[in-house]
Amino acid sequence: MLWSKLFIPTLRESPAEAEVVSHQLLLRAGYIRQLGAGIYNYLYLAQRSLLKIQQIVREEMDAIGAQEFLLPALNPAEVWQESGRYEAMGDNMFRLKDRFGRQLCLGMTHEEVMTVIARGEVRSYKQLPQIWYQIQTKFRDEPRPKSGLLRVRQFIMKDSYSFDLAPAGLDESYEKHRAAYCRIFDRCGLQYVAVEAHSGAMGGSQSQEFMVATEAGEDYVVVCKETGYAANLEKAVSRPAPPAAPDPEGDLSPQEVHTPGQKSIEEVSAFLQVPATSIIKSLVLIADGKPVVALMRGDHQLSETKFQSAVGCSEFRPAYPEEMRSLMGAEAGSLGPVGLSGVPVIGDRSLEGRRNMVAGANKDDYHLLNVTPGEDFEVAFHDLRQVTAGDTELETGAALQILKTMEIGHIFKLGYKYSHSMGLNVLDQNGVETPVIMGSYGIGIERVLCGVVELYSDANGISMPVSIAPFEAVVTPVKASDPALAAAGQQVYEELKKLGVDVLFDDRDLSPGVKFKDADLVGIPYRVVIGKKLPQGIVELAERRSGAKSEVPLAEVASLVAAKVRAAKQ
Repeated sequence: MLWSKLFIPTLRESPAEAEVVSHQLLLRAGYIRQLGAGIYNYLYLAQRSLLKIQQIVREEMDAIGAQEFLLPALNPAEVWQESGRYEAMGDNMFRLKDRFGRQLCLGMTHEEVMTVIARGEVRSYKQLPQIWYQIQTKFRDEPRPKSGLLRVRQFIMKDSYSFDLAPAGLDESYEKHRAAYCRIFDRCGLQYVAVEAHSGAMGGSQSQEFMVATEAGEDYVVVCKETGYAANLEKAVSRPAPPAAPDPEGDLSPQEVHTPGQKSIEEVSAFLQVPATSIIKSLVLIADGKPVVALMRGDHQLSETKFQSAVGCSEFRPAYPEEMRSLMGAEAGSLGPVGLSGVPVIGDRSLEGRRNMVAGANKDDYHLLNVTPGEDFEVAFHDLRQVTAGDTELETGAALQILKTMEIGHIFKLGYKYSHSMGLNVLDQNGVETPVIMGSYGIGIERVLCGVVELYSDANGISMPVSIAPFEAVVTPVKASDPALAAAGQQVYEELKKLGVDVLFDDRDLSPGVKFKDADLVGIPYRVVIGKKLPQGIVELAERRSGAKSEVPLAEVASLVAAKVRAAKQ
């Protein structure tokens, strides 16, 4: 490939609309251009990298016995209505009608369609297990597209689905995918962590997310470097930091105290001169239309996922002010659990065993001192809180760290969710009709690219891993108009092609500085510079990632680069 013939529209400055590093650099390096909100054109360099990522995915999926399909992005609404997700997906799903008024939607994922195929064709346990996958465009009506390719409305995903007769088979399929994902992300050059996660709208009993630590991310994970524990913040468990002050001793009775105008935990803490860890925070929530009071330690935050699991609700919201007053007799800021009737009360486990705390009195501008959970009111304890800074691992007490991350892959044990709702059954060994147990597994192809850019970039641009770089090497004569330099460059270029290196020849008649900056910006791992020492048979080899430069004999440089490329891919 000759650089002069390619469309690589590099920019010297970051566009004003680009906020995160991957967005800035993919625009500057000429990989992408925006067409609309959350909709991007993938130009020549992006397409080359994305195809290499997809090839790695294909190789590793094929290696576990998966079979590649290609399913339609346009789905009849009734397929999604069968599973109940047509309504559950809400405004995130693109919906449309054809000319006959039939309802259609754009696929966000393909559990339903895969289940329809299996339901129509798989009749016997002898046809199981099956693993089917595709690499396909997906659609999500994202309300706030931002961060370049990280929050978009159209994206490419590898999604696969396993079908097994029994839970033990699902365990095996799940582990095959977990191991394959590790190999895929290793080969793509990513640093990542696999964390326990919540299944969300996908359903199922177990899931893991594969996350890359970056400030561009919108998720948080909790990790322990000492023990290897890792979980998404919404699911992570921990041992809370101890209260800032010991509880008052004695079997004390609740005592009403006037707290005029003190609404927030911080205000009450300062007014009563007690730490937030000694205050009970009362949250009134409406879960599936019914009120629930959730109690937290004053310095803790409620985990929405844990609350839903504890209550068993499909959706919930904060109570409106008029609902709070009707249920509790007071406004927010003065609410508490003492004296409540007819409203279930659940409390975070950090309150279990505590004594003589402060809580709202259910009377405007009043609080209660000496409130003891489990004695002054009935409460069911659950793990309800988010892990926070200063917490330690539940079992060992080792320090925990909270990292901002972006998701690159997610694997789910779906269980029988779709088999039951859509009637996917087979005959087992005894001729008994049995539901099929399923798994679902996704990788965001563009997210892999973004993750690499977020991890491996500097002031000069992107530093792509060899395995997914649009080109593995570039040959750069410092002066393309010099016949000797051009001829030597052409020679090295041809030798590298014969050795199987994906190489680019920068034949542009530009200054060396401009050509070097472009090569660094787009992230080509190796650069061979044909320059002033050519008469002595010497060229320069520059490595993008390390910045190392070395003088190499012209006759040996092609074989040296090829060896480095092979080693990097391994």
